Amino acid sequence: MTLKERLGKEWLFCDGGTGTILQELGLKGGELPELWNLTRPDDIRALNRGYFEAGSNIVNANMFGANRFKFDNVTEIVTAAVKLCQEARHEAGRDDDAYVAIDIGPTGKLLAPMGDLPFNEAVEVFSEEIRAGVQAGADVIVIETMSDAYEAKAHEVCDLPVIVTCVYDDSGKLLTGGGIEGTVAMLEGLKVDALGVNCGFGPDKMLPLVKRIADCCSLPIVVNPNAGLPRTEGSRTVYDVMPDEFCEVMKEIAKLGVHVMGGCCGTTPEYISKLVETIKPLTFTEPVRKHRTYVTSSSACVEIGPKPVIIGERINPTGKKRFKQALRDNDVDYILTEGLNQEEAGADILDVNVGLPEIDEPAMMENIVLSLQSVTTLPLQIDTTDIEALERGLRIYNGKPMINSVNGKQEVIEAVMPLVAKYGGVLVGLPIDEAGIPETSDGRIAVAKKIYEAADRYGIPREDIVIDGLAMTISSDPGSAITTLDTVRRIRDEFHGYSILGVSNISFGLPAALMNLDPQCSGFIAAYADYVPGAATASTGAKKDVAAGGTLTLAEAIERGVTGRAAEAMREEIDAGKEPLEVINNDLIPALDKVGKGFEAGTIFLPQLLMSADAAKAAFDVVKQKMAGKPRTVKGKVILATVKGDIHDIGKNIVKVMLENYGYDVVDLGKDVPPEDIVEAAIRDDIKVVGLSALMTTTVVSMEETIKLLREKKPDTKVVVGGAVMTQEYADQIGADAYSKDAMQTVRYCDTVFGV
Repeated sequence: MTLKERLGKEWLFCDGGTGTILQELGLKGGELPELWNLTRPDDIRALNRGYFEAGSNIVNANMFGANRFKFDNVTEIVTAAVKLCQEARHEAGRDDDAYVAIDIGPTGKLLAPMGDLPFNEAVEVFSEEIRAGVQAGADVIVIETMSDAYEAKAHEVCDLPVIVTCVYDDSGKLLTGGGIEGTVAMLEGLKVDALGVNCGFGPDKMLPLVKRIADCCSLPIVVNPNAGLPRTEGSRTVYDVMPDEFCEVMKEIAKLGVHVMGGCCGTTPEYISKLVETIKPLTFTEPVRKHRTYVTSSSACVEIGPKPVIIGERINPTGKKRFKQALRDNDVDYILTEGLNQEEAGADILDVNVGLPEIDEPAMMENIVLSLQSVTTLPLQIDTTDIEALERGLRIYNGKPMINSVNGKQEVIEAVMPLVAKYGGVLVGLPIDEAGIPETSDGRIAVAKKIYEAADRYGIPREDIVIDGLAMTISSDPGSAITTLDTVRRIRDEFHGYSILGVSNISFGLPAALMNLDPQCSGFIAAYADYVPGAATASTGAKKDVAAGGTLTLAEAIERGVTGRAAEAMREEIDAGKEPLEVINNDLIPALDKVGKGFEAGTIFLPQLLMSADAAKAAFDVVKQKMAGKPRTVKGKVILATVKGDIHDIGKNIVKVMLENYGYDVVDLGKDVPPEDIVEAAIRDDIKVVGLSALMTTTVVSMEETIKLLREKKPDTKVVVGGAVMTQEYADQIGADAYSKDAMQTVRYCDTVFGV
């Protein structure tokens, strides 16, 4: 049987950790484990063989970080890794029931618009690794340790089965703010073969996370925890959960409805052997379809069904002269403000339609989707009849969008549905076909059935189809309301489906007319003959706009991350005669603080934090231009570096942006920095604070070496550490002065050190 045939049908087991085992074999701090495929192949083969012999069905080739940002011979390293794993499988006698995995870890970079790695370049980076692994004969792709669902999406893969596991914090959030339900929905839409969680925690802390995954996931679930928390003993990294304890908790995890189990950092063949022995006798439960419908963004998840969902439709040129001009002028800030106003007014999802004959709609769609997702947490509905614009919007979208729309015409089905099947999404279906709009609910239901059946053929779940009941203009066709309502009822009763209505079509939402009880709407017209727009009426429950007239203040632009408007607003303030320092203290810093506190409280997520920082930087740049030649107040100078052997600079770059916006000069030494270089820079510039970052367990040794050298050569310098593998306990053990969980904690610590 193939792996695809076995997934979700029987217990399957992954391998365990790599780095800690290689450290025992002599891997030095900062040494790249992937190079051992070429320099110490016998050790890598033995490592892989140990897991096959322990009972692992899926063993990762030693290529977790083998991307072009770290190596210029990616194909050679990947090919060697796969071949060694294949040889190990053969030596273990497991050729018939075990699989060699292309192991893809994160690039270490943050994707645009938050970071500097374009989505399309990320696709190229991962494709290079995957192509090499496929050519070498690998059986499965394992994309693991992903802290950004967008990066997990950047894998346009081949026909091999795909497994994706992510790293969540203890509240079930990714680094970029996405939650479990939204991440699961996106990955299911992308049609991965199994998904789950790895790294980050030991099995006990993973229990609540796995329960949430099991509650919403319809696919086989994979769980690969660490052996608890890391600590150092001399030069060794050790973990606090032993095999017996590990397996007892994994038994409880298995009962939640998990299908594939293994380990991550700190686990060894001994753990996996014990795990196989413990789990195999348990009753296996196949995945169950959950029939839940989610529309998601990078950090928000809207469920269709429990309550009405409001879609804001102001980002649409139809009947909007000012919006059309914004499209012609590429006035992105105006479009973003329209989106933010709708978010403030209570919209759950934003419709995005940028179709105008005289512009490049595919390019504009891609630009606006990216730009909107950098300032709003709301999911988007991609609304276009241009198939190229639809694909470019779907490809670049960070999450699982709504898609407007498909209908019963065969040519439309054949154009739209393959894209939905490829990229995932919740598809609006219009019960219209070659004959036009059916006048009866029978006619509309017949077309809806055709749309559902087409979705079946393309592998699109029926719960991801939302049928539009087609609300017509009832003042001119009073009987149409009954047809619409009957269509909506029958979608629910006959298909257990969801429906959507464009209520603006009902002549601006006329009340008391829906059941044709007010012929020609004469009663409504008489009752509201003296209506004045904006006068006090029944409350709609909507919030006020972000700013009157749709113009953001400086503080609002920073809070919302609208970079162009932030710079413009700062210029306006200074041109009006205000002192730059006054504006900074009264508007800019309070806005940044508000965002920072929201981030610390978990109400604002990383994308919004970074975009707010970018907006503040744009405003600061205006001040710099206006004050050219005048002295700048600087709180202090800080060194940041990712330690030797580690090429992941996401965390470091986030900290840099925040420190600079809070008045610090940052000396960024980059990544893979030797201890000697850090110490030399600290002595040269008499640095008070050094910030060190590490993502991988294997490079914490380099962090410890750096701290020891600083203590010896520059003892008055404080060291603050952070990164995915770090904890307060770990930081204490390696001699750091402080541990920062996130960028704002680093800012607060520096403020303490510098007494500001």
